[in-house]
Amino acid sequence: MSLYPSLEDLKVDRVIQAQLSAAQRSQAQAQTPAIMPVPEAVGAPGLYPNLGELCNYMGLSLSSEEVQMNLALLPAADSTVATRPSALGMMVAPVTGNNIGLCRAEIKQGIREVILCKDENGKMGLRLISVDKGIFVQLVQSNTPASLVGLRFGDQVLQIDGQDCAGWSSDKAHKALKKASQDRISMIVRDRPFQRTITMHKDSTGHVGFIYKKGKITSIVKDGSAARNGLLTNHYICEVNGQNVIGLKDSQVGDILASAGDVITVTIIPSVIYEHMVKKMSSGLLKSSMDHSIPEV
Repeated sequence: MSLYPSLEDLKVDRVIQAQLSAAQRSQAQAQTPAIMPVPEAVGAPGLYPNLGELCNYMGLSLSSEEVQMNLALLPAADSTVATRPSALGMMVAPVTGNNIGLCRAEIKQGIREVILCKDENGKMGLRLISVDKGIFVQLVQSNTPASLVGLRFGDQVLQIDGQDCAGWSSDKAHKALKKASQDRISMIVRDRPFQRTITMHKDSTGHVGFIYKKGKITSIVKDGSAARNGLLTNHYICEVNGQNVIGLKDSQVGDILASAGDVITVTIIPSVIYEHMVKKMSSGLLKSSMDHSIPEV
């Protein structure tokens, strides 16, 4: 699972790395034993020294007494250091790495297969639309076969029952679903290729620094977490911590943002793509039919 830290996380990570590196250097300097002097060579050793020569070979005392004495010079294990990863050559886990909202919002790379079935009415709770010769999920209704397999707004459908969807119209895609089996429909899906996630941290007033209207981001506050982490205007908010907010009123989105915790991950989509995908759908349908449940991880 690829989880990327926010700018605030990177700053914390650098501080932790610097602290660990300094602690390791000071510990190494304090506990490194003195180098034993090399005794004068008595005679040239053979190519393979015998056991007697190994007891004092090339300045290294290898007798059992010397070995036990040198073992006592080894630093004892420090439990406080052993439980933390080394800062040398690796990334310290970001603060938001285990954040549940970030996990729910993750856009995974690659493709996956989902298996659906139809309900007693022959429906799957799914609407598709054609965008740039591709087929995308336009609507997922709550408590339907489509929502249960984890399909989301903006997912790209690459195949339906082994048939490539490239170049299909919306009507052709819906006809393929209508003709599909009642009990088993196979889909090859790519996670939301037009969307991306931005992770932000609330300030002391509980804000992350952006203004939106009817779900569209209109302004970015200077020096706010939204600006520092790359949020852009002319994008629509699709999800907050993985929860779909399309079709909700601004006040409802505000309530979700307020209760989302100190770390917020929003999923956004360019306005030109979003408006094309929803232009033939009523706001009432988006509000009443879109699956706004919190996804399970």
